[in-house]
Amino acid sequence: MQFAAPAEHYDRFMGRYAPTLSAALADFGGVSAGMRVVDVGCGPGGLTSQLVARVGAENVAAIDPAPQFVGACRDRHPGADVREGVAEQLPWPDGRFDAALSALVIAFMTDPDRGVREMARVTRPGGTVAACMWDLATGGMTMLQTFWSAVRDVDPTAAGERRLPGARDGDIAERLRRAGLQDVTAGALTAHADYESFDDFWEPFTLAVGPAGQYLQSLTPDRRAAIRQGCRQALPQGSFRLQARAWCARGTVPVAG
Repeated sequence: MQFAAPAEHYDRFMGRYAPTLSAALADFGGVSAGMRVVDVGCGPGGLTSQLVARVGAENVAAIDPAPQFVGACRDRHPGADVREGVAEQLPWPDGRFDAALSALVIAFMTDPDRGVREMARVTRPGGTVAACMWDLATGGMTMLQTFWSAVRDVDPTAAGERRLPGARDGDIAERLRRAGLQDVTAGALTAHADYESFDDFWEPFTLAVGPAGQYLQSLTPDRRAAIRQGCRQALPQGSFRLQARAWCARGTVPVAG
């Protein structure tokens, strides 16, 4: 799936979770000064920002299929090697990086297993591949769980995002093992976002970003209103903070011999 929304819309919808999630994933992946790293599926550059802060722009590469995200990421991170392309066919040579990371992208790859294999290919032997995706299967991503719960009150047949690749515990780890990575470790990362009001929560859903926004856009006005009311009833008055859990896994590229 390629995102068509402007970078600013993505920032308002999901990007507000990037600072805390990106720091957690970079820690989990062991990213530190002196490393060369690549952000696969960089979007507007949430994770890229964290990587640049840790290793310097000259040691960071990033790639995304959405041209508007690539443009935003380049503008925000001068000096980083930001390219337009897909995870399944990375444009770098074998063993180019010390670590390859991917945040909230595995669910939207055309072929997630091939994407993981490509991440492993461009990582040096002994280097790290790490990825994460929201817990959509058991409701650990509160923002999306609130929305899809309200949707199912209106349409019990709605599938939501629970079956997306990476959305259940252990799925990413299984893919890393299938790609031949060693010492695979699975876990969970936590993140959060702050909202000034219910409108600050709801309006980004109306911008047609990702599966939730696109689903909402497809509905009649009365159904959209019913879902809005369901979300309103589920959330606090005034400002509030929502927690989010992402499943994660990391593995080591085998060393020959």
